[in-house]
Amino acid sequence: MKILLPVDGSALALEAVRFAIRMVLAGLRADAVLANVQEPAHLYELLVAHDPDLIDRASADAGLHALVEARALLDAAGVAYEVEVAKGDPAHTIIEMTERFGCDLVVMGARGTSALRSAMMGSVSNEVLHASAVPVMIVKPDEVG
Repeated sequence: MKILLPVDGSALALEAVRFAIRMVLAGLRADAVLANVQEPAHLYELLVAHDPDLIDRASADAGLHALVEARALLDAAGVAYEVEVAKGDPAHTIIEMTERFGCDLVVMGARGTSALRSAMMGSVSNEVLHASAVPVMIVKPDEVG
């Protein structure tokens, strides 16, 4: 089995990685695709930077930086993984990665916003949940604490 783990560097994304690791340590035979999606540069960034290659390098570096802690968790647990940093709309890019890497499951965090707020604003996890062709496991924030 192959699990896509979208990580944005947040504590909740890391909790989703920990959850996937617990499943593997409990006996699930799986490896992972550790992914980060960088949104495309805004017009202002393009005007200020004057160099699209510089923006692309900065975006790629930011994506790799967001994956550092997740990589350390997977390495410590001995879970095999691939790394992908992509640019685009997060939800659509995550779905595309699921297909491209042949993933069987997506495990990702959710911010836990209310249904009304989610409907008004939309959320990446909600979009992925509804558009994915494979099962999506949403790791919600711990409400205790």
